[in-house]
Amino acid sequence: MVQRNQIESYLDTLLEVGRFKDYGPNGLQVEGRAELRRIVSGVTASRALIDAAIADGADAILVHHGLFWRGQDGRLVGWLGERVRRLMAHGINLFAYHLPLDAHAELGNNAQLGARLGLFADTRFGEQDLGFAAPAGENVSLAGLADRVQAALGGRVPLVLAGDGRPLARIGWCTGGAQGYF
Repeated sequence: MVQRNQIESYLDTLLEVGRFKDYGPNGLQVEGRAELRRIVSGVTASRALIDAAIADGADAILVHHGLFWRGQDGRLVGWLGERVRRLMAHGINLFAYHLPLDAHAELGNNAQLGARLGLFADTRFGEQDLGFAAPAGENVSLAGLADRVQAALGGRVPLVLAGDGRPLARIGWCTGGAQGYF
């Protein structure tokens, strides 16, 4: 068993929350019980994930996409009210980390995508260092990279814009909508 504030402090430090200007609040978004035994994780604080956490007896949910975003109507009505009511009724904490998870050099979405593609960033770029870049390797073609992306993403076909046919020297990538920062 661990205290909620210990988990919050650990995650905020690990993911360097204070470094980022984000679309919404990072960290604890909905406060539940103080003592945690079981944490469930997922990409988005969807109704399905919340229901699965309830069924699993979770004390906390850790997600990339939380419930609160800049510019949204903050009233707890409709789908947002329903999700918050379910979390609170079951004492479940909701932790959400958006850009900090995109950017983390080891655990982040960009780092994990790079690893799946056999790419290990030696450079970061863009506002808040959200983009990653790495050497392409020997004789990597655009078509070869597209095949690697498709295989790494379980058959999902990438959008490919024609190049000039030269082998790739460096590859840059950025997950999610963060490319809007640069």
